[in-house]
Amino acid sequence: MTSTNDIRRTFLEFFEARGHTRVASAPLVPHNDPSLMFVNAGMVPFKNVFTGLETPPAPRAVSAQKCVRAGGKHNDLDNVGYTARHHTFFEMLGNFSFGDYFKEQAIEHAWTLLTKEFGLDPDRLTATVYHTDDEAFDLWKKIAGLPEDRIIRIATKDNFWAMGDDGPCGPCSEIFWDHGDHIAGGPPGSPDEDGDRFVEIWNLVFMQHEQRGGEIIGDLPNQNIDTGMGLERIAAVLQGVHNNYDTDTFKTLIEAAEAQLHEQATNATIASHRVIADHLRATGFLIADGVLPSNEGRGYVLRRIMRRAMRHAHILGAKTPLMHRLVPTLVGEMGQAYPELVRGQSLIEETLQREETRFRETLEKGLRLLDDATGDMSGGDVLDGEVAFKLYDTYGFPYDLTEDALRAQGISVDREGFDTAMARQRAAARAAWKGSGEAADGEVWFTIAEREGATEFTGYSATQGEGRVVAILKDGAEVESASAGEDVTVLTNQTPFYGESGGQTGDSGTISTHEGLRITVRDTGKPLGRLHAHYGKVDAGEVHVGDEVRLTIDAERRDRIRANHSATHLLHTALRNRLGEHVTQKGSLVAEDRLRFDFSHQSALSEGDIAAIEAEVNAEIRGNEPVSTRLMSPDDAVEAGALALFGEKYGDEVRVLSMGRQGDGGRNFSVELCGGTHVDATGDIQLFRIISEGAVSSGVRRIEALTGEAARQWLVAREDGLKQAAAALKTNPEEVNARIDALLEERKRLEKDLAAAKKQLALGGGTGETTAETETVGNVAFSGQVIDGLDPKELRPLLDEAKTRLGSGVAAICATNDGKAAFAVAVTDDLTGRFSAVDLVRAGVAALGGKGGGGRPDMAQGGGPDASKADAALDAVRNALSEAVSA
Repeated sequence: MTSTNDIRRTFLEFFEARGHTRVASAPLVPHNDPSLMFVNAGMVPFKNVFTGLETPPAPRAVSAQKCVRAGGKHNDLDNVGYTARHHTFFEMLGNFSFGDYFKEQAIEHAWTLLTKEFGLDPDRLTATVYHTDDEAFDLWKKIAGLPEDRIIRIATKDNFWAMGDDGPCGPCSEIFWDHGDHIAGGPPGSPDEDGDRFVEIWNLVFMQHEQRGGEIIGDLPNQNIDTGMGLERIAAVLQGVHNNYDTDTFKTLIEAAEAQLHEQATNATIASHRVIADHLRATGFLIADGVLPSNEGRGYVLRRIMRRAMRHAHILGAKTPLMHRLVPTLVGEMGQAYPELVRGQSLIEETLQREETRFRETLEKGLRLLDDATGDMSGGDVLDGEVAFKLYDTYGFPYDLTEDALRAQGISVDREGFDTAMARQRAAARAAWKGSGEAADGEVWFTIAEREGATEFTGYSATQGEGRVVAILKDGAEVESASAGEDVTVLTNQTPFYGESGGQTGDSGTISTHEGLRITVRDTGKPLGRLHAHYGKVDAGEVHVGDEVRLTIDAERRDRIRANHSATHLLHTALRNRLGEHVTQKGSLVAEDRLRFDFSHQSALSEGDIAAIEAEVNAEIRGNEPVSTRLMSPDDAVEAGALALFGEKYGDEVRVLSMGRQGDGGRNFSVELCGGTHVDATGDIQLFRIISEGAVSSGVRRIEALTGEAARQWLVAREDGLKQAAAALKTNPEEVNARIDALLEERKRLEKDLAAAKKQLALGGGTGETTAETETVGNVAFSGQVIDGLDPKELRPLLDEAKTRLGSGVAAICATNDGKAAFAVAVTDDLTGRFSAVDLVRAGVAALGGKGGGGRPDMAQGGGPDASKADAALDAVRNALSEAVSA
């Protein structure tokens, strides 16, 4: 049997013998493509060579490149262990030509290696070409002697490669191996091509065109070759197996796990063994390349891979940590080809043991939390998918373990709800990974972050400090310097400037040097969540990358922000005390001039609620207790009573903020996890005032409030307004309410008298004779009248009067108020068989610029926006009546 190590070595030596320079595998963390989380293809290290940004290492190159697909766009994680060819970690064998040889030699090299060096049966090989690539089609016939029915033209993107909408692109030629007719499936391009019989083993990319906006605009000046052959796939072919996990490296790793567990793999357990073997490789190589488990970015993906393997170890019955005991086998299998495994072996083992020990504790905690969540449930019930997702995402408790744990109780899990929440989380993770910035796109931020690392924030205890300029951005691009008058974004290795995050706005201030530099910083952002970007303008001097600078924040503005932020914590507790523990924070804004706090609650707060909450917060402010901060693990923080939001992810170390007076048990009024900046003592907030409360969405309310001087000025402004109102009412401020009540009563009386007078006027000044004349339309008596200022509620009584007076006929009245009109029509009972009040009123409403109108055949009403058309509305009724009489 040809071993995987032999296959790798043979491939590299074959191309070295043909003038290719062997290039060592690049680390799994890409250094030339910040859009990628991990290197996921053999060509990634050469991307800048293909785009012309870097000089190629040689005209020809060959490599065995480490790859991981477990995060972001290229994510095979969920399939691993259950299919024959999905892996998180895999090796991509590739040969490359940078403007040297092209299609003919690439095809010749591939055919010679496969059929001569590896000894594959030519009759079991099939090639595909892009449907318009006649050159490649003819070369396969010429070089390989393949019949035309085994050179398949493919018209899809499967056989056309592009780096993106802009840049190099070209047709592909894929090589497939026929595993035999005992396996279902057809050749590529056939209806049953998705079967497992024909497996792609090599892809040759002929990079020959350039495109812009997805359209080919011409040929590249240099034609390139980029190929990729999965080592695991070709190993399966050469070792005579169909499943990659039956190849020698995986079999050795699985046998090591069997030995540690003292149990042979069976059909029921083989998937778990395969997961452990695959994830052990990914974990070992990622740690060797400097990635460590964390709750964000690459470290988060690594932790997911590790925990998935550890959960399968749990399924297999491992009573103690297993993964670290398999590392020596991994190093023995792959350490010769990848010496970084040997160098990193102790770190890999230590990291795996620590993580698995912690994860076993997480499993126990998850089971307890699951018991709490299902305490009131019984057989036939369904656990909410959101709850299952929170257990998974927040506490690392796997979905299938949740499902298994509940199966014995007859409780199922809402998988659709879980998948929806998972999809939402994945979308957010992808968006977060892409990044964004005000003055630069995510690619620039990633470049800086990977080159310089995270910015160290020193602003918890300082308002000024020193720093070294590590990057300057102008118009979205990095520059080496900037001069007076230019808008810039400056990044330093450390800063006291808080970057906008967690609802708290960024700091402003100045960056300066003794040599005359002065930059006014108007705002500070936090791109990627780990850089602090100072947005500002160079007022004097020049700034250069590498300068040592003085950073000074606007301390007064920071104090106002700190007061508002600290007040949100007191407000949160006061809301929970008043309304109940169901209240949780749903969002916030902490600015220098105000604060906004969103929270879960179903109904509006009463005036009494607002007054009580405001009073409790101000009582804590007057208590002037010191505010303390401790660094703790999330678990220790919650155990100590800190309020953490369910579903929120926290790092291994969190800041626990305690403020307010101590109650029973010695617990402070407010204890929360928070990374923002805060006052030294609650008295620094000075004053708290709620200025508005309302709904944001279903079940979410919003409070806006002021603190300190802003709250005082708001109260002063309200008092000044009260004094002005009192003066206008010719009374004192204490009597304003009583005076307003009296005026309102007087107004009600006057409005009532006015309405009565208008009604009397409409009836003829109280004489009983209407001012509206009666006319005859056709053979029908008609009374039409326009009354200005009449309450629309009086229309029907007036029309009843008109019907009595007419005896037989039609009456219409238009009441005009503030430019609008109300319109009503009445028909006496003897005429409703001939005329409908609804039809007549609609004609009048249309003339008023309105729509519709309705009622009964004897009485109908509507309205319109144009009171100036009142007479036209009466004419419209006359015309409609006339037409009806003539009909």
